Parts: sequence; structure tokens; C-alpha cells
Amino acid sequence: MAKNPKMIAITSGKGGTGKSTISYGLGYTLAKQGNRTLIIELDFGLRCLDLMFGMSGSVKFDLGDVLRGSKKVIDAVTVVPTARNLNILCAPKDPFMTVTAEQVVDICRNIRQYFDYIIVDTGAGINSHVFDIVEQANLILVVTTPDPICIRDATMMSDEFYKRGNKGQRLIVNKLSKKDISNHMINNLDEIIDAVGIQLVGVIPEDFALKEATGKGTPLPPNAPSLAAFDAISKRLSGDQIPLVIK
Repeated sequence: MAKNPKMIAITSGKGGTGKSTISYGLGYTLAKQGNRTLIIELDFGLRCLDLMFGMSGSVKFDLGDVLRGSKKVIDAVTVVPTARNLNILCAPKDPFMTVTAEQVVDICRNIRQYFDYIIVDTGAGINSHVFDIVEQANLILVVTTPDPICIRDATMMSDEFYKRGNKGQRLIVNKLSKKDISNHMINNLDEIIDAVGIQLVGVIPEDFALKEATGKGTPLPPNAPSLAAFDAISKRLSGDQIPLVIK
């Protein structure tokens, strides 16, 4: 049993950046690398992890059962069949339920002994609720796309984290395509890194195979470019010196 699991919060300043997709990919690859991993879905009203993993009919309990007190945390998690070390705790079916930072901390405290990594898929947006929850994490992964609006929102969010003393931040650029650069959406990755002001940990390319897999609930094919990117980021999070390769 894990004594000191790493709690990773995945967040963004704007909806649509692909936070849940990042949670999906990193959870999957961390588990495949032998780490006992749990993804906690906090994006109430946008529950999707069960669909992404092809488990919409097999998730019997969720975070709502835990918050209502009808189930212990360990009894509400569901094992992902395609990754033996991976579990998910889905958001409640009721989109109007709420959770506090204290409740999230309590949930993680009650279940931390069973996992090496706990990934918290937060709600999107710049609000005090998200900040209060994310502050409990060992590492904050800020997700943006090359879109200028997303970059600006990520910058605002990162600045607020720094103001609150949260220095353990890393940047993930999602949905990057060659067209973004050729159409001058951005000039290069350095432009995004400089704007947001935090160290880059990885880039997820625009990948139809990823969109298809999460939409259909089927495993990512072994040759998917996004899978290689997720695998590299997961290894960096585990302390391996993996070079950043962008294709």
C-alpha cells in the first residue's frame, strides 16, 4: 500500500481545453507503467470518464454516493478493465451537487493508502472553488490549447496560483497541430510557455485516434501519437528524464 501518493490536480482556465482527456491519458499510462492510479472526476455536470473508458453501463457507484454518505470511498471506485492498475471515481449523476475542498481532502486521505497517484480532474474556470481544491495537490497541471483565449485564461489561473503560493505547476499544451503554427495561431511553443509563465511538461498533438477512442470508449491504438505523448509525460511525472519530442 502506498504511504505518500502523489496528488495531481488537472485544471484549466477555460472549458474545452481537454482536461478530462488529459486525465484519461495520464491515468491510463501511469497505470500501464505499474502505478496504482485513481482518477477523481470533479467536473460536475460534465461527467464523461465512464464513457471515455467504455464503462457507462458498469459504474454502479460514484462520488455522489460518497458525498451522501451511502458508500465509503473505496467501495465507490470502479476498476477500469483495460488497465489493471487504474480506477475511477466518477462525478455524480446529479449536476447540482457540490463538493468542498475539505471534502476532497478527506476523500483523498481515506483512500490514499491504496494508490500511488491520485489524479483530480477539476471543474474548469477561474473561481475560488477550483483554487481551494487545487491547493491541496502536490502538483498542478495547467492545460491549455494554442487558442489565444485559452492561453490568456491559463495565464490568469497560473498567476493566481503563484499569488497563493502554489509553485508546483507544470504546463500541458493540448490539441497542438501543424496548422496552428502554419496559420500563425502561434509562432512557436516558446510563445505559449512565456505567456503562461510555467515550465512545459508535455505536448499532446491533435490526434483523431484519441478523439475516436474517447468518443467510442475503446482503447487507444498502440501507434497513436497521443499515446506516446501521454506515456512520455507520465514518465516525467515519475521522475524519468524523458526528452520532449514534438511531432
